[in-house]
Amino acid sequence: MFLSNSSNDVNILLTIAIILIGALIIIVGIISSIVSIILAISYVKYNRTKNSADITGADAARLLLDKNGLAGIKVKVGGSFIFGNSYSHYFKKIRLTRLTKNKTSITSLAMGAEKAALAILDKEEDKDVKRRIKLVPFVTFGPLAFIPLIIIGAVLDFLVFNSGGIILLIVSIFGILLFLGSIILAFVTLKSEKKAQERTYQLLRENNLATEEEIASMVQLFKLYNVQYINDLIISLLELIRFVLQILASATINNKASNN
Repeated sequence: MFLSNSSNDVNILLTIAIILIGALIIIVGIISSIVSIILAISYVKYNRTKNSADITGADAARLLLDKNGLAGIKVKVGGSFIFGNSYSHYFKKIRLTRLTKNKTSITSLAMGAEKAALAILDKEEDKDVKRRIKLVPFVTFGPLAFIPLIIIGAVLDFLVFNSGGIILLIVSIFGILLFLGSIILAFVTLKSEKKAQERTYQLLRENNLATEEEIASMVQLFKLYNVQYINDLIISLLELIRFVLQILASATINNKASNN
């Protein structure tokens, strides 16, 4: 009787926790949506504003790379919906979306220069950028491996082992650790991005490519990107916590049923 009451108390606490996490996800999701709208408005605004240097994102990236001894780094149209504008250490390439590559806007200048700044920091062997490069495979593919792991565990559990959830639990825990690791590593990525942004402002000033007013606009734009990135990470972390709580609740129910 005592064990039964204890199990019920645990289930109640887990249920309350799951509800609270769900509420937090909704709140952060609303905030994230608001930030996304503001970001979209700011992006369009600055992408319609011509920069004072009359230079495209691709030309800005090329100029900054060449001035810093990085003529071997290519600037290509290769950004996609998933990866956007990016710098690849392994392929020695900056990928820019067509809009960034060809526009002479403040947004285009900011994006091209920021990716060049990442390449320059890489050349200088900045510790945060180096750490990011080493962790890129985990940051990129960690979350993608989470759901397949759970599915494989469920199939093995149901069709092969008939283990009452043990295999699923083991695979779930492994997937959780992988997902949690990718979230932690994503914060490393954010740190290197913020450092590249600061370097961008420095490079633009040194090369007279932007006015202080334009740099102030870029600061606001990058801040919005950073806030959005953090919001997405928080939502992912909350979803992970909710999933863990659901596993614990399911395990408690199964344990109670087996004892009965």
